[in-house]
Amino acid sequence: MAGAEVVDSGEKRLNELGYKQELRREMTLFKTLAISFSTMTLFTGITPLYGSSLQYAGPASLVWGWVVVSFFTWFVGIAMAEICSSFPTTGSLYFWAAHLAGPVWGPLASWCCAWLEAIGLIAGIGTQAYAGSQVLQSIILLCTGTNKGGGYLAPRWLFLVMYLGLTFIWAVFNTFALEVIAFLDVISMWWQVVGGTVIVIMLPLVAKTTQPASYVFTHFETTPEVTGISSGAYAVVLSLLVSQYSLYGYDAAAHLTEETKGADKNGPIAILSSIGIITVFGWVYILALTFSIQDFSYLYDPANETAGTFVPAQILYDAFHGRYGSSTGAIVLLFIIWGSFFFGGLSITTSAARVVYALSRDRGVPFSSVWRKIHPTRKVPGNAVWLCAAVCALLGLPILWINVVFTAITSIATIGWVGGYAVPIFARMVMREEDFRPGPFYLRGASRPVCLVAFLWICYTCSVFLLPTVYPIKMDTFNYAPIALGVVLGLIMLWWVVDARKWFTGPVRNIDEQADHNAGSDGNGNVKV
Repeated sequence: MAGAEVVDSGEKRLNELGYKQELRREMTLFKTLAISFSTMTLFTGITPLYGSSLQYAGPASLVWGWVVVSFFTWFVGIAMAEICSSFPTTGSLYFWAAHLAGPVWGPLASWCCAWLEAIGLIAGIGTQAYAGSQVLQSIILLCTGTNKGGGYLAPRWLFLVMYLGLTFIWAVFNTFALEVIAFLDVISMWWQVVGGTVIVIMLPLVAKTTQPASYVFTHFETTPEVTGISSGAYAVVLSLLVSQYSLYGYDAAAHLTEETKGADKNGPIAILSSIGIITVFGWVYILALTFSIQDFSYLYDPANETAGTFVPAQILYDAFHGRYGSSTGAIVLLFIIWGSFFFGGLSITTSAARVVYALSRDRGVPFSSVWRKIHPTRKVPGNAVWLCAAVCALLGLPILWINVVFTAITSIATIGWVGGYAVPIFARMVMREEDFRPGPFYLRGASRPVCLVAFLWICYTCSVFLLPTVYPIKMDTFNYAPIALGVVLGLIMLWWVVDARKWFTGPVRNIDEQADHNAGSDGNGNVKV
């Protein structure tokens, strides 16, 4: 063992933290960036919520809202990149929380962070499956003759079948070797870059008329007769939800750091690059859709060609049918968007499984011995993949009975996922600077102000996703996220108080007695069992 292979810098830091290298470390910066970019996805955040956000306060609020949210997202991303550089582990957020919070608070911090992140990621799979099914529903409708021409609008049971089918396919793909997933994610990146470029250039060119810049950038209007919201400020807050939902997921690069070469450098680069690419492409995509609107009120008409179910599909249909008298072009572009949902769901399944695996490795999930198993030859956590798929499938079952499933799943995904970011960022903000061992990406004196802005922005984001989105509040318009999250998080914290606090110590070292080798016995004693 003494003789001399060059040890990867990320693996060396992993060993210092008390973990041995188990997963295959073969991913390059480009592949890691591809997975991170695919998890954020250009289309999958904006497309499903575009219509509702546009309806709340008009185009100006939607367009400039993206800029505002992007600005604050950079603070979160920069704060996370610094931490990722110091702790390049698959457990990422939850591991960070344990070490940054110290021996006393570390176990509770990692417990809260791990469960928030797991809930957010698994619900994130559901958002991709639901929105992907929604796009597929529109494709089928347009292919069979449109809503006006007797086309087939998939009923609830078929919608659920599509939802479950996508979830199953993603789980199957994730049980193959990592190279397959990485290869598909590289395809995904090019799919979104090339497909996105085609859409944002072609759509305004094809549209027979385009909206003036004054309409897109300065027009503000509320629709209280539809949304029930008469307050302009409240309407603006809700119109930003599309941006807040779209601009997260960049932590995917952190989940893959144990499989990435030079992760202490490439992890932060992948996080920040993903934010930069999505920030620019996302805004251009919003502008392309908004400039191409033909008739604002017709977009939401239940009697229109897409049955008023999916605003972006109607914008595409109006553009191509208006120019060529055919919906073929709209169907092709919808297929590009659907592909983005497919690849996004695949990437989020990868990330969710890694978080469940990491938490199981540290005995933080019931039946941990089952979920932490790694396939001996494929080197992937197959059991964790199927657990995530099963829970995601359960989340989709209410599609058969209620209309607000997507609102609830989106809120749960955003609050869980983004809420998980808050724990390590807050811990980094309040810890003593001398206790922090920086990696190559280090903010120095700027760290605390950056973390403060990031933490406050996360708190605001989580709060607005708990708000009612339509008035008056009735059973079919009620945002169920507060109840769903309250019950789940309440049970998790009850488990902590009653039992888990007695044995859960946070991330568990799997390198025996290597503590003497580096930095004494740690300074983060909470990680030893």
